[in-house]
Amino acid sequence: MPGSLVTGATGFIGSHLVRRLGLSGETHGVSRSEPPAVPGVTWHRADLRDAAAVEGLLAAVRPDVVYHLAGEVDGARETGTVLPTLQGNLTSTVNVLAAAARSGSRVVLAGSSEEPRPGNGHAAPPSPYAMAKAAASGYADLFHRLWGVPYTIVRPTMVYGPGQRDGTKLVPYVTLSLLRGEEPRLTSGAKVADWVYVDDVVAAFAAAGVSGRAVGRAFDVGTGVRASVREVVELLHRIVGSGRGPRFGAVSDRPLDVPQAADTGPARELLGWEAGVGLEEGLRRTVAWYAARQGVIR
Repeated sequence: MPGSLVTGATGFIGSHLVRRLGLSGETHGVSRSEPPAVPGVTWHRADLRDAAAVEGLLAAVRPDVVYHLAGEVDGARETGTVLPTLQGNLTSTVNVLAAAARSGSRVVLAGSSEEPRPGNGHAAPPSPYAMAKAAASGYADLFHRLWGVPYTIVRPTMVYGPGQRDGTKLVPYVTLSLLRGEEPRLTSGAKVADWVYVDDVVAAFAAAGVSGRAVGRAFDVGTGVRASVREVVELLHRIVGSGRGPRFGAVSDRPLDVPQAADTGPARELLGWEAGVGLEEGLRRTVAWYAARQGVIR
């Protein structure tokens, strides 16, 4: 495994990825928060919105591969999310690409399944977050064509699993509410998405970082199977086996939500990757993780 640098290494997907990479090669993690102790990982602090900081970081580490997972993850449809998502997802990505052009590093970007792509009928980005991700993908292609930066984009669908500590996200929110005997307050539950387990997503990122056939490509990473929010929540309710039932319709649906599903063929063909954990099994593992920690996760 080549020397690697993971940005956003204390986030949900990044924390899983950095642990995996730390077992098999020289690995560096970047975060703005206090990092955990992970065997085999050297930690750095940097604000990736600062071009000079990113330049200095890559010049010092000179990684073979940069896995750029840092970003402002907020799918809200409010004007207040425009600047944070632009700076956190587009500015940071341009800074990483520019530094990689000078360090010679390969870049693997975390894209969004809400970018225009075949799996959603090339629908326009429905949120400031998705718009910033789509623009970042365009810049990656520009840096590749003009300055030869080798890049790959991994576009996970709806990622869930152990270690997701953001209690506003659907699976942790519903799971913890049910475990505490509380009534989850939800939208209509009509949104349809492709739910993919975090360990499968991490395996896709790792494969993208070493595959010569992945350069200059974007890959959907999901199961190819759709399930509605209502179906996922009702499955969680059955798995937990206790707690008050969910209250659907208590929260307004988000505008412009587009049904999402991964086109799994390219990742299977060019990365040798496919999802291995089904939805029910993944949710059972997730519920077990939260059940063991419900006293400390808020």
